Amino acid sequence: MKRLIFGLGVLFVGTGLMAASVSVATAADDPLAGLKAGHPRLMVASDEAWAEIRRRATNDPGLTVLLRLIETSGRRLLGEAPSQRVMTGRRLLSVSREVLGRVTTLAAAYHLTGDRAFSSRAEQEMLAAAAFTDWNPSHFLDVGEMTTALALGYDWLFDELTPASRAAIRQAIVDKGLKAGLVDNAHNRGWQRAETNWNQVCLGGLTLGALAVADHEPALARQILALARERIPLGLRPYAPDGVYPEGPSYWSYGTTYSAVTVAALETALGTDWGITSAPGFTASAGAYAQMIAPTGLAYNFADGGEGAGLQPTLMWFARRLNDPGLMSVFARQLAALIAGTPTPNSGESARFTTIAALWWPDADAVRQTPKLPLAWVGYGVNPVAVFRSAWNDPNAAYLALKGGSASLNHAHMDVGSFVYEADGVRWADDLGMQNYHSLESKGIALWGRTQDAERWTVFRLNNRSHNTLTIDDQLHRVEGTAEITSFSREPGNAHAVVNLTPAFAGQAERVQRTFRWPGDRSIRIDDELAGVRPGAGIRWAMVTRAKIRVDGARATLERDGQRLEVQLLEGAGATFSVIPADPPKDDFNAPNPGRSILIATVPANAAGEARISVSLQPQGRAARP
Repeated sequence: MKRLIFGLGVLFVGTGLMAASVSVATAADDPLAGLKAGHPRLMVASDEAWAEIRRRATNDPGLTVLLRLIETSGRRLLGEAPSQRVMTGRRLLSVSREVLGRVTTLAAAYHLTGDRAFSSRAEQEMLAAAAFTDWNPSHFLDVGEMTTALALGYDWLFDELTPASRAAIRQAIVDKGLKAGLVDNAHNRGWQRAETNWNQVCLGGLTLGALAVADHEPALARQILALARERIPLGLRPYAPDGVYPEGPSYWSYGTTYSAVTVAALETALGTDWGITSAPGFTASAGAYAQMIAPTGLAYNFADGGEGAGLQPTLMWFARRLNDPGLMSVFARQLAALIAGTPTPNSGESARFTTIAALWWPDADAVRQTPKLPLAWVGYGVNPVAVFRSAWNDPNAAYLALKGGSASLNHAHMDVGSFVYEADGVRWADDLGMQNYHSLESKGIALWGRTQDAERWTVFRLNNRSHNTLTIDDQLHRVEGTAEITSFSREPGNAHAVVNLTPAFAGQAERVQRTFRWPGDRSIRIDDELAGVRPGAGIRWAMVTRAKIRVDGARATLERDGQRLEVQLLEGAGATFSVIPADPPKDDFNAPNPGRSILIATVPANAAGEARISVSLQPQGRAARP
């Protein structure tokens, strides 16, 4: 009987039991203690694991389609030339990701079909990358992802590679990956100490590289693994206490995927997870991420991210590890499309990990289960978020997600107090999300500054003027101000979340509080209270939307996709609604936002420097036909 380890659980084949794992190493042990002999050892412990995947697919239409997609993608790659070292601005990252997706797809296609054309093409891809002058260590994410690509290909295809190819690929991992990570310079000191996705990706990639070549380079592997084991906990700190990833759901996908891949490889290679899964908030982050996925399947895309979610292999990993297959129901549409044989493209950050989904595929009926998660939820930490929804697994459910936090965080926007809202299958209140980094950097924008006068805040999509929040006298929020969720209740009839926005308005107001109310009838109400404002100051309430808007004084009717929403200004010193296009300033670097408008109401502070604004959003169902 053989035990096939997938890094998140154990599959048993046969009738007997034979241990294949090794003893768990403690922090004081040799980093290579218990290293599994031979290959494969990264994420799969035997080539027979692929046979087990094929067996599972016979009873799972979705997995069957996924395997067909892997083979189809692999055959398309057979006719394409290997990747080349082409920089995009200061990054090689897109090439590293391309190589990772190609190598894992081709390696999996070989093991699933036995066709050596796939392994030969993967060998060509790895040799081409191995021959690059370097993997761009000045932007070390590029090295982390390229090392991951060659480590997995080298390990999964070890017996199929020629001795000369094994030597060349192994030497590239050593020289352009591992040794590059040990150079003492500012670039390396930065990511080695970072509490961001850089830590997870760079140290994760080096860990896989070290485990792959450890039998040939034991001293170097020990040095890399000791460094990774010491520094990885820094990258896990932001998950505490409740799993909210401060960099937003898109970067949760990026950083957490690398953490999951690292754990999976450690477990199969060494029989330990280095305590990664015990880090405060880490496993809870799966539920936190699921809360960020709205009923329409769009993400609450705060910070530098996009609305698209796609299939998430990492959530599959968590679903099985936590015994909560219902987590996968947040991707019901993608899974249903696979089962129907008409899959949607898996675009974005997770695309290169599609093949890994075959290792972590959930139970066939996962899409029909309800997550073990509440309908009303709050997650605290440096970037707190609260969510209310009327139902799980209902694309027409009402959904409200809101946040506090600070613009000083990695990848953050000036979006404290902002929110998204859905009902009847329509996203009514939008977040514009990120702008492509290269489009800004190529125009000379210093994008990564976080001081109050940084050029970052001249980017329209990143400052408060483009978010669903308050703005006083057209001033920017204070970068260093941190907004906290000070009260939260899921009690029927009194469900609410209160956000203290005062620190974001330091110097502009003495008190700013925003209360989101969830009456339970799928509507929401937002109450803003301000004090200590300059008398007469204009306080702008704003909501970005793709809907068509008809304004009638203090009432606005929004229509989109055949549905209607009524927005009413209940309190606001006689103010009325107006509509402006979501157009950025006229310059040469801000991206346009076609199809978006901003519903605004500007309320003046009274003579005492106080103001109250109350707005209700009430779904009306199907719009009347003209």
